[in-house]
Amino acid sequence: MVVFGIVQIFLSQLPNFHKLWWLSIVAAVMSLVYSFIAVGLSTASIISGNTGKTSITGTEVGVDVDSSQKVWKAFQALGDIAFAYSYSMILIEIQDTLRSPPAENKVMKKASFMGVSTTTVFYVLCGCLGYAAFGNRAPGNLLTGFGFYEPYWLIDIANVCIVVHLVGAYQVFSQPIYAAVEKLIAERCPNNKMLTYEHRVTSNGHLACSVNMFRLIWRTIFVVISTLLAILMPFFNDVLAFLGAVGFWPLTVYFPIMMYISQKNIARFTPKWMLLQSISFLCFLVSLAAACASIEGVIESLHHYTPFQTRS
Repeated sequence: MVVFGIVQIFLSQLPNFHKLWWLSIVAAVMSLVYSFIAVGLSTASIISGNTGKTSITGTEVGVDVDSSQKVWKAFQALGDIAFAYSYSMILIEIQDTLRSPPAENKVMKKASFMGVSTTTVFYVLCGCLGYAAFGNRAPGNLLTGFGFYEPYWLIDIANVCIVVHLVGAYQVFSQPIYAAVEKLIAERCPNNKMLTYEHRVTSNGHLACSVNMFRLIWRTIFVVISTLLAILMPFFNDVLAFLGAVGFWPLTVYFPIMMYISQKNIARFTPKWMLLQSISFLCFLVSLAAACASIEGVIESLHHYTPFQTRS
């Protein structure tokens, strides 16, 4: 994780989101590779008959979990599912990198349809086949379930792909944060040279990059803090569910619905307005339940936690 943080310190010096197109492509390819491997290994396990106990209702109360754990884990799963919608946070950033013609919104509609369709297929396959392969003992990270079986090299390839994918994902989600903070500070301190001066660094007269002192210092601090928090709180599924729950309702449901109502001039208390608001309220309850469950999961994990030693 320390090495991961060091890599992110260097990548974070890329000045803006526009420079990340190559990293996004690499990350996307990596996600396809490890998803194919997970689906393939799950299918092979099902065909071999080496599967876990499955049921329509999932884990059994009194056997696998108690009643309260059943409820909390179900809500936490909603948070993990909600995290799949996190792409909505960066849609505007992606659209901002497109050139016209054709119109950016038309390109984004096609890209969103292709992206959502592809991820839906893989989520469904990994979820269904993974459960069919491992049953009620399915691990939080599907690939760890194959860790003690051949072929070891295939598992290693999948894990490498996950790491590379997360390297790209970190930047895709961090760059908009960097841009927002730097824009805000630049507006408040427009005459500060530390914020605007770009020092050009070259190597052998060929490889060149621009270094800004403020960007170097604050982005490095950001990465160091996030890496330290990740090491201190190695509760991957719980934290993932919390992030998914927190971002799902406001960014994926509430704001888009309110913008749609405003754009279409939908009158208050009309059937369409009531339907949209009901959907928003239902999704709010889902986010609230998932957030509570993820916090409960972290609290439960802390009972068996040793700083800098416990691993997820």
